Amino acid sequence: MQLTGAEIIVEVLKEEGVDTVFGYPGGAILNVYDALYKHSDEIKHILTSHEQGASHAADGYARATGKVGVCLATSGPGATNLVTGIATAFMDSIPMVAITCNVNLPLLGKDSFQEVDIAGITLPVTKHNYIIKDIKNLAAKLRRAFRIAMSGRPGPVLVDITKDVTANKCEYKKEKPRALKDFNRYTEEDLKTAAKFINQSKKPFIYVGGGAVISNAASEVKEFAYKIGAPVCDTLMGKGAFDNTDPLYTGMIGMHGTKASDKGVSECDCLIAMGARFSDRVTGNAKKFAKNAKIIHIDIDLAEINKNIRTDASIVGDLKGVLSRLNPLVEKAEHKEWLSHIMELKEKYPLSYDRSKLSCPYVIETLDRLTKSDAIIVTDVGQHQMWAAQYYHFRFPRQILTSGGLGTMGYGLGAAMGAKVGCPEKTVVNIGGDGCFRMNMNELATLSRNNIKVIDIVINNSVLGMVRQWQTLFYGKRYSETVLTDRVDYVKVAEGLGCTAFRITKKEETEEVLKKALKAEGPVVIDCVVEKDDSVYPMVPPGKAISEVFDESDL
Repeated sequence: MQLTGAEIIVEVLKEEGVDTVFGYPGGAILNVYDALYKHSDEIKHILTSHEQGASHAADGYARATGKVGVCLATSGPGATNLVTGIATAFMDSIPMVAITCNVNLPLLGKDSFQEVDIAGITLPVTKHNYIIKDIKNLAAKLRRAFRIAMSGRPGPVLVDITKDVTANKCEYKKEKPRALKDFNRYTEEDLKTAAKFINQSKKPFIYVGGGAVISNAASEVKEFAYKIGAPVCDTLMGKGAFDNTDPLYTGMIGMHGTKASDKGVSECDCLIAMGARFSDRVTGNAKKFAKNAKIIHIDIDLAEINKNIRTDASIVGDLKGVLSRLNPLVEKAEHKEWLSHIMELKEKYPLSYDRSKLSCPYVIETLDRLTKSDAIIVTDVGQHQMWAAQYYHFRFPRQILTSGGLGTMGYGLGAAMGAKVGCPEKTVVNIGGDGCFRMNMNELATLSRNNIKVIDIVINNSVLGMVRQWQTLFYGKRYSETVLTDRVDYVKVAEGLGCTAFRITKKEETEEVLKKALKAEGPVVIDCVVEKDDSVYPMVPPGKAISEVFDESDL
């Protein structure tokens, strides 16, 4: 059947099972929006307040559901406004397809109105991208974009389409989505080598990253941990892949990890990294990282092997499949003495904060209790992000949505929107600082207009908290441009944008306000006023080994 390019785009989205897209219209993409109008009963479109919000929403939808998130934008500034969200998804391996439309083909390269080389701009932060100049290539390339976004190590793909392609007509034939490509590159010998090191180990430790979440390998990770009798730590991105209430769990690893995890990994004789990339925030001084251990790295991306840390054995493949074959090869072990030592570290160095006053950790602990550790928690970036990782008990995969790699302030509200649209039955809470809130608070208007129930907790300390903490510790308390001395009333802002709003100024108000927020209809903002000099501990000083982790008592 003969369809326009815009109609083909919609039909391919339907083929791929897309039920929701996030975006913002403009001149170059008008034909696509006209086609979407005719299919509004099949594909829901969420009109965000800004294109960056659309890209974060698509990201949040993908993280929460495991499906490809889709965002749309017009040419020029519409397309460039997606870039931060695309880069955020790229750094965290999130499957996303960003569809932009450009000027007509004869106008490309002539500095036409709202023309920009968005494919060139996004080349370093996409898994792949396309410029579609011929309608005959449109359906095939768009289908391939979805395969690329989901296969192997997931990531964002950009498809830029000239406006005349969306208007031209071509024969369209419906296709079923093709199977994803197998990226396993390991051999039986790789499995046996890894099993040998694990079976010889007396002090094994498991380090779980975001790949365990993407691979849906939570049950295999648990089976492996209990079979070899090893403690388990996780990264920020790996949270939920191993139940944070499990006795073998030791907490997060790295710059703001627990002392039990950081010291335990530093003492172990065999470290098994699962779907993790040895980020600098995890390793600290790479030359001193787990220097007493045989290091086994399991990851689907060959490029990550030996990139940051030299390994003794590696298995390149999908973690769930790898563990299903590795688990039978490892011997049942208990390692009672080693586990006893790690449990002593957990008891000796628990996470702690001043419980006499209102603080972010207290708010998060209360939220954890009231939601029975079952909410989807979204965060922005900063102190509140680390406190959320430390004090909320993440019990299942896809429960925390946060910008781990790029560290994008302003990420949370859009991502929370996408998560709630993708998982309407779940309680979705965004935790952000006042600095982050000001970056994308315009998306409150999107939430209220669509009656999307997201609870947005603003940890309001009137400073850029994490940067200030570094200025306190390492810059002689020279607080250069980190104090937010103004008269912004976040409750009035939220109410003005159509949301219910509360303010917490005392510890005793916390539980009542959170209960009201959880029961309320529609989006809710909570302005939580805390002290400006609360700091996140434990902490590893920049450039130091993670074994040198310190907390407030050490100061």
